[in-house]
Amino acid sequence: MAGRRTRGTTGSEPTRTTAARTAVIAEQLHLECTRLLELFRKKETISPDITLTDGHLVSVPPPSAQLETRDKLWRIHSALLQCRSLLERAISKEEEELGGVPKGEYETQRKMVKDRLSLLLANTGELLKATDGTTVPTPDLEIDGPTVMFEVKLWIYRIFKELDYWTNTAIATLQALPSVAAKERGRTGATRRKRNTRR
Repeated sequence: MAGRRTRGTTGSEPTRTTAARTAVIAEQLHLECTRLLELFRKKETISPDITLTDGHLVSVPPPSAQLETRDKLWRIHSALLQCRSLLERAISKEEEELGGVPKGEYETQRKMVKDRLSLLLANTGELLKATDGTTVPTPDLEIDGPTVMFEVKLWIYRIFKELDYWTNTAIATLQALPSVAAKERGRTGATRRKRNTRR
């Protein structure tokens, strides 16, 4: 009996609680990334309409509707791991080239994003294990970055945009998981029943 319960929690689909919690963390991170981009643009006087270089800094297989749950989770987990490496390098580069950042809202927001990203990675890692997926090693990226001041600013901004993009992608992927979708349908149904009862 105990063996059956264990297999039930580590099967091919993640548990509702873990998947839903991870989706909420991703939503929080997305909001925090949006705020970080606003603060960075304001600090470095960068126009929101500026055109960045085409293409992504993160490299993962293209999305596909045919991918199994574990492959979808592997894709976003791998992308977020690369984002964390890029973010850490961006913070280091900012301190090296731009003379550090005085303590204030921007620095607080940047730390919040970094910490939330680590939390999201821990949770997507749990989901990946729950689907019998292989663990993703931390990428060994060779990231030097530019040295010209304006290019450094754009490079950091591009990394923040990349994290924002992949956080949004993670939200869409997590919310489409069967366990999360079923929970949302149940929540919607309960709300409708309450409304009908009031009538």
